[in-house]
Amino acid sequence: MTNLRTAAVIVLLLSLCACKVGPNYQRPALDVPGQYRGVAPAADAQPPQASGQPTGPFGDMLWGAVFQDEVLQGLIKEALASNYDMKIAATRVLQANANLGIVRANQFPTLDGSASIANERNFQFPGAPTFGTLGLTLNYVVDFWGQYRRATESARATLLASKYGQSVVQTSLIASVAENYYLLRQYDDQLEYSTQTVVADREILKLNEIKFKGGESAITEVYQAQVLLQAAEAGVINYQQLSEQAETNLSILLGRNPGPIKRGLNIVDQPHMAEVPEGLPSDLLKRRPDVLAAEENLVAANANVGVAKAAFFPQFSITGAFGSQSTSLSSFTAGPGTFWAVGGSALQPIFQGGRIRSNYRLAWAQRDQAELQYKQTVQRAFGDVSNSLIGYEQARKYRTKLQEQTKTYEDLVRLANVRYQGGYTSFLEVQYNEQQYFQSALLLSQAWYSELQYYVSLYQALGGGWQP
Repeated sequence: MTNLRTAAVIVLLLSLCACKVGPNYQRPALDVPGQYRGVAPAADAQPPQASGQPTGPFGDMLWGAVFQDEVLQGLIKEALASNYDMKIAATRVLQANANLGIVRANQFPTLDGSASIANERNFQFPGAPTFGTLGLTLNYVVDFWGQYRRATESARATLLASKYGQSVVQTSLIASVAENYYLLRQYDDQLEYSTQTVVADREILKLNEIKFKGGESAITEVYQAQVLLQAAEAGVINYQQLSEQAETNLSILLGRNPGPIKRGLNIVDQPHMAEVPEGLPSDLLKRRPDVLAAEENLVAANANVGVAKAAFFPQFSITGAFGSQSTSLSSFTAGPGTFWAVGGSALQPIFQGGRIRSNYRLAWAQRDQAELQYKQTVQRAFGDVSNSLIGYEQARKYRTKLQEQTKTYEDLVRLANVRYQGGYTSFLEVQYNEQQYFQSALLLSQAWYSELQYYVSLYQALGGGWQP
């Protein structure tokens, strides 16, 4: 019993004196700008507004408040529940959580039970005695240098990084669903306009054919009307193809087989804010999940330096055994067959061929790489926000100008038709203005999509979309 008490005292003293070698984590110094490059969109010529918006930074808003098309909201919910990238990311979190449990178990003693039965025969003496043994074995490696605690610290940081990685997948998925939905609505708008143009151009062609047969115009005007009709018909074919392909891409994001997608608001009616409260650049460090994941990877790499450094020092372990050996069940726990033992050992590496030192250098190099990657992720995050701010503002201005241009061409087409009907000009003027109006209207649909695309990318760049 005295030896057992002595061993317990030794374990207690070793635990009290234990430390953690290796560097403690400190966030690296970062060059954080005072404001983003790029100004907020002006208040003039605002697009349809999203109602009921919170007053906080854009990135803090829930995605349901940012994307108010009810059909789009339903598609995002379906994608979050069924998309395979989301499911794969969830399994990574489960793996990291299990790994944490495995690594953390090294900090605790292990207790194993054993049982055996042996039947011995001796030809010099009759009878076959049977011996039974029951025992418990205790092993405990004292974490004197903090090797296992550092490993647990690294595994816990890896778990957090995987959770933030899951959030990165979620933000990317929401952005992809929204962008592909807006692209689909762009193709729908262009398809609808091309279809309407085909109907109008067929009427124009009929009118020119009648005028040619009546001797009121030349055959060239019939050909010119046919060119207009053919261009519109080609547009219908093209945008029908693009629309169906966009439906396929959305279906895959939703975890479905390719099929039709339900539509909601037209692209020109999608609510989105002209004034976007971007917040402070310093807030981005705790809002963007990829930045948070990169920092947790740095924490894990920093802790691994301590794990590698602890390998230079001796390892202390305590072992204990208790059991009973007997030829009868009634005497397993008492009598001369009962045994116990307590011991301790220390293991100091002497020569490993440079393995320990090289592993330590490797851990430091990996830690330095993780720090550089963290700083790079932060810098790219600032760049993403700045580019999205500039792009959103300029896309809105470009769309506004195209609206004005399209309206002008529409007026010119109306005027040219009046002049042509009155005999004041040739059909060439009508054809030219009709072609310009057709191209401008198609570009306007693209401009609406570009504006909404930057709206989505700005929300993602500011770290929005991964909140519960």
